[in-house]
Amino acid sequence: MEKKILLVDDEEGIRKVLGISLADSGYEVFTAENGEQALRLFRENRPAIVMTDIKMPGMDGISLLRKIKDERPDTEVIMITGHGDLDLAIKSLQSRAIDFVTKPINDDVLEIALNRATDKITMREQLRQYTENLEALVEKQSAKLVKAERLAAVGQAIEGLSTAIKGIAGDLEGGIRYFNEMPCFVSIHNRDLKIVETNQLFKQRLGDGVGGNSWDIYKQAADNPQDCPVGRTFQTGTGQRGREIVRYLDGQELPVMTHTAPIHDKGGELELVLEIAADISEVQRLQEQLRTTQQRYEQLFDEVPCYISVQDRDLRLTATNRRFKEDFGDRNRSHCYKVYKNRGEPCPNCPVDKTFTDGKSHQTEMVVTSAHGEQYNVLIWTAPIRNATGKIIQVMEMMTNITQIRQLQDHLTSLGFLMSSISHGIKGLLTGLDGGMYLINKGIERNDNDKLKEGWDVVQLMVDRIRRLVHNILFYAKERELHVEKVDVLGFAEDLSLTVEHKTDAQGIGFTKHFEPNLGSFQIDANVVRTALINILENAVEAVAADTPKDRHRIGLEVSREKKSVVFTISDNGIGMDQETQDNLFTLFFSTKGHAGTGLGLYVADKVIQQHGGRIEVESSAGAGSRFKVFLPVSLPPSIRKALKKTDPKAAAR
Repeated sequence: MEKKILLVDDEEGIRKVLGISLADSGYEVFTAENGEQALRLFRENRPAIVMTDIKMPGMDGISLLRKIKDERPDTEVIMITGHGDLDLAIKSLQSRAIDFVTKPINDDVLEIALNRATDKITMREQLRQYTENLEALVEKQSAKLVKAERLAAVGQAIEGLSTAIKGIAGDLEGGIRYFNEMPCFVSIHNRDLKIVETNQLFKQRLGDGVGGNSWDIYKQAADNPQDCPVGRTFQTGTGQRGREIVRYLDGQELPVMTHTAPIHDKGGELELVLEIAADISEVQRLQEQLRTTQQRYEQLFDEVPCYISVQDRDLRLTATNRRFKEDFGDRNRSHCYKVYKNRGEPCPNCPVDKTFTDGKSHQTEMVVTSAHGEQYNVLIWTAPIRNATGKIIQVMEMMTNITQIRQLQDHLTSLGFLMSSISHGIKGLLTGLDGGMYLINKGIERNDNDKLKEGWDVVQLMVDRIRRLVHNILFYAKERELHVEKVDVLGFAEDLSLTVEHKTDAQGIGFTKHFEPNLGSFQIDANVVRTALINILENAVEAVAADTPKDRHRIGLEVSREKKSVVFTISDNGIGMDQETQDNLFTLFFSTKGHAGTGLGLYVADKVIQQHGGRIEVESSAGAGSRFKVFLPVSLPPSIRKALKKTDPKAAAR
């Protein structure tokens, strides 16, 4: 791989320092101070990797990213961002950036991002070489196929030849010499079904034959001599065509294709018959070789570990391999865009359409949907298929499923977001702890109990938040197996309310609770469900605390039974949420609290409830508070119980 890299940043110091580091890593480095200059250098030098700052005067990094991807989709772009630009970083990943690094740039993080980009470029190059090798093999086998088909056409050529030479045969003054150079058995027969003349090849392979019977050379004619090709021609007055078995002088019995032509005298009477027989054993051998070649080609076509299809100019599938049929179904004659994306029209920038237009191979990456409803990230490579005149008649499309690679990249990106979010969250918690310890120290110095209590309350609050953050991180890092037991609903609700009342009393927030009688019991992992509900309750506490214009703040907790579910209703009269916030509420790393939130709490809560077979419903509007309804089944659903039985049989039986 040619190691060229374009570095774009409006800060000269970053360009110099980072440029030296990249040059030490073996890259030929080009630098630009703005997007316009970068685009010019990109077009001149065609680097495989581009590193660009997101925020720049004039054309920003995301606009540059999009222009680069439009011109050369294969170019890998790494974004440089500040700690406060995570939203822009996410936006750049959605625009097909390979990765992002944050300022100040850590050498290890930079190396990981560069390795990820070079790995993808290398994989794409290997796939291209593999496709070209496959294309060459297809071309070689196609050439054999064309050659065999031409040989198979000998039979048809002979049939036309028998008609063409009919006039020659009628001129008996020239005798049989016209046919001595023909690679066929040629003979002339009279009405007595006797051979009156043969060509040179006939004499060499079958004997002189002159004066012999018309049927002597045929294996099947012994039982009914009149049924030989010449006999049928005299009976019907018309030329005959068929397959026969002839006996050679050495005893071999081989198949031939026979053609006869009637020869009339000057009065129009049928006088003689010209018979031409061509040895078709060689054609049969070639046909058998052709079948073997086709079988090998089909086996190769089916066993390639990727999706292969052949498409015509209407973008219809004309052939697909076994792997394709397994995941997308046997959809021959269907449009590719209908199969891949259930679209009614071709996809924009279709690589197959481009190959039909310019005759070149094209590559792209897209997301397709299988026949089972699963979405795959695929890397696509196209190659033209031409006929003997060089005209493109079809295009072969090969797709490699890179979903696992993308999932790994997404996971690594998520880890980057997680570390960034956690670092900001911990920084805020440490600041809070510093404030609490400061108040405690002042209280000790001045012997001020009020200061001591105030500082201790702050420390307790920060410790509680640290505990909650650690629980959320552990849940995200490794999905916890459920330890299910039968739990009394009322006792669980009372314990939950005590935890919340401690927090609401400390902040002067009104707390009301209402628990229906006879709630019974339900099957849950009490620890994780408690953590999930506390995440929602603490979210409510923060929502009302942020609503400073209101004089009276309140939070309510209700527990009830609805059919086969226990319902926890958590309501508040806080700041509420707009529709966009509600749509992204349970999305990983989504937070409306800036650096004060990690975006993990409600994500973890939703995952825990889903893990129990439950669901969360949210009603809210900006400025009017929110209401969360958490539905938990009394008994675990059969699918969850079945999965649990494999990991914890005792818990599944409870």
